Amino acid sequence: MRLKITQSTSNVHTDLASAVGWNPTNELYSCSDDKNVSKWDMNGEHQGQVCSLDAFFTDLHWYPVGSKREKTGSDVFVVSCTDGTFKIVNKNGRLEKSVEAHRGAVISLRWNYEGTALVTAGEDGLVKIWSRPGLLRSTLSTTDNSIYSIAWGPDSDQVLFASGKDLTIKPLQPSAKQLQWKAHEGTVLKVDWNPINNLIVSGGEDCRYKVWDCFGRLLYQSSPCDHAVTSVSWCPDGELFAVGSFNLLRLCDKTGWTYAKEKTKTGSLLNIGWTTDGTQLAGAGGSGAVCFAQIIDRTIEWKRISATLEENNRIRIQDVLSETIEELDFRDRVIKMSLGFNHLIVATATQCSIYNTSNWNTPHIFDLKETVNLILQCDKCFLMVDNFNGIQLFSYEGRQICNPKFQGLRTEFLNGESVCVSGDTVAVIDRSDSKAIRFFDAAGGKQIGEPVTHTLEITEIALNQTGPNTDRKLIFIDRNRDLYITPVLKPSLIKLGTMVDSAVWNDTSDMLATMIDQKLVVWYYPNAVYVDKDLVPLTKYVKEGSEFGKVPKICYFHGSRVTVRRSDGALMTATVAPYPLLLYEHTQSSQWDRATRLCRYVKDNSLWACLAAMSIHHKNLNTAEVAFAALEELDKLQYVLHIKDMPTEEGRSAELALFRRRPDEAESILLQAGLTYRAIKMNIRLFNWDRALELAVNYRTHVDTVIYFRQKHLEAAKRQETNKRFLQYVTSVQVEEEAIKAKIQQEKEKESQRPGAKRAA
Repeated sequence: MRLKITQSTSNVHTDLASAVGWNPTNELYSCSDDKNVSKWDMNGEHQGQVCSLDAFFTDLHWYPVGSKREKTGSDVFVVSCTDGTFKIVNKNGRLEKSVEAHRGAVISLRWNYEGTALVTAGEDGLVKIWSRPGLLRSTLSTTDNSIYSIAWGPDSDQVLFASGKDLTIKPLQPSAKQLQWKAHEGTVLKVDWNPINNLIVSGGEDCRYKVWDCFGRLLYQSSPCDHAVTSVSWCPDGELFAVGSFNLLRLCDKTGWTYAKEKTKTGSLLNIGWTTDGTQLAGAGGSGAVCFAQIIDRTIEWKRISATLEENNRIRIQDVLSETIEELDFRDRVIKMSLGFNHLIVATATQCSIYNTSNWNTPHIFDLKETVNLILQCDKCFLMVDNFNGIQLFSYEGRQICNPKFQGLRTEFLNGESVCVSGDTVAVIDRSDSKAIRFFDAAGGKQIGEPVTHTLEITEIALNQTGPNTDRKLIFIDRNRDLYITPVLKPSLIKLGTMVDSAVWNDTSDMLATMIDQKLVVWYYPNAVYVDKDLVPLTKYVKEGSEFGKVPKICYFHGSRVTVRRSDGALMTATVAPYPLLLYEHTQSSQWDRATRLCRYVKDNSLWACLAAMSIHHKNLNTAEVAFAALEELDKLQYVLHIKDMPTEEGRSAELALFRRRPDEAESILLQAGLTYRAIKMNIRLFNWDRALELAVNYRTHVDTVIYFRQKHLEAAKRQETNKRFLQYVTSVQVEEEAIKAKIQQEKEKESQRPGAKRAA
């Protein structure tokens, strides 16, 4: 990925260019110390002077617009001036309002994301909040130093500002505590806070730029640049940011490492502005020059195919196996592209094209009415997000499937970590309550059950891609970097790991790859946590990852290959054993004999453990018997043989539920099948005496049986009865051992004579 720089041979502005800003229709407005505001098109062509005001400008910001169709207020921008005023100007250059704001210059200002408030910062060290019409609401903060840069928090409920060497996060709520920390060795000149990834980037006179989280923890620090860092700006989608200094523009990944550095002829880049679609940026230079930069050579890969955006409207496809190259040309600039599951999805400014990787000549095409923010793929469909239509699911023929919605959905803040899709389910982190995840049916868009809630904010989610919807699993990482897994239909949270940097599902199986404490950890069968937790350590592969460095991120997990990006941007590849993939193929097609032969051939306990868990999950007791015997798990083997001896299918299902440590589910199965005695006896075996007695009393049967076994238990433990309920029934119920044994035998015979009753084959 690199930047293609465009710059006029002669400067339009005759003095320092202080700020730039893109309007919703992708026209660039620039302001300068020559007191003029000029307009440019996306190609860098000057479209004329918009207005001339009797003021020196320091900053410019357009009124925020959620989508192209929202017109209200979208035709105004605000500029800050050295005379202590800010001015609201419409797109034609007409001055709508001028407000006296600060003593000394107003250095920086920003609309909040809803457009309901404006924050200004000045030389006088004050931070002020203003209403949309320009009325003062409050003075948020007072400092001893001039404030050079300011930014809103993601929810517009707090403000970040740079004062001296420090960064401060100040909540709008007066009672809330502010967060302040020393950020640079020199004065902090520029800050930006991205609402999607919730990360902060800062640049200062110490010639460094740094990336922080919202708690002030340093995530990345650059090596010293040749000159002071005068501007930083996040790409709207939060995946990239730009850094400007003297005659230099740098494109960086959100983790801090550099994609590209390009020389400019602008002097110090004092301000950087991105287009709303994130495909292009512009910079205002100290020499009066305005430079434009397009992002090109963006490459995505899937298995043997790579797609590279060579120009803003041309993609080169390369198949490394067949050694063929295809060129795809589009009439508009490419905004988003996604490659996976045998399809390439390309979203331009006006159209979406869907290519099958086996045929690049006849794509499915449909029109777009809004700029696409995000594309995610699964095997059956793909998901697109824009600011007007929200979340949409399409088939690979271009047919819209559904449009999931819920109250409080903020699509402009969604990214690949906060929304995910599988063939039957869509999962979204609820922006209004980031501790909750909502699930939607991919076929109709209706919400599935109640949201899954957690105790901490959830930062990242992912759905597995294979199997039926009954086996759909979701993993998520919370604010503490703990990894959890839960079924979608019957949520049950189980922690898999701590200090997790990244987690990715395999594309063709349920294997899960994670980076935990600089180690690559792969769960061959994560569902084992819901089958038998004792098997989980055996189904886990751990590779020491000192070569991966700090904060590595897994990019892909295709087949048995894991691709990891290090914190310095280098891509590394690790491999896992291919046998679990073969095991998945056999078990998914119910070829249990082949699965068993594979395990016997490999002679690896991790594979036997996977087979044992899979066979228990699919209720294949014969295979489970072989697997537990190979693992020498004698207690589990004996229990499987006990289950096989059960005469009814319901009884076996209940015992398997008990094996998975789900006694409530086992009891429910037995009671629904009318096997009351088995339900009572199960609770007796679990020493759940109160529940056993409750069932016996409610169903008016085997009360004496419960009391009999209770007495036997107390005799063995040499204890006296103290339970009031049992003391009540001991005196009123006659306990005869022979009669109880006869009744139990009668229950067993009755069960064996039920229709369809037979021992497991």
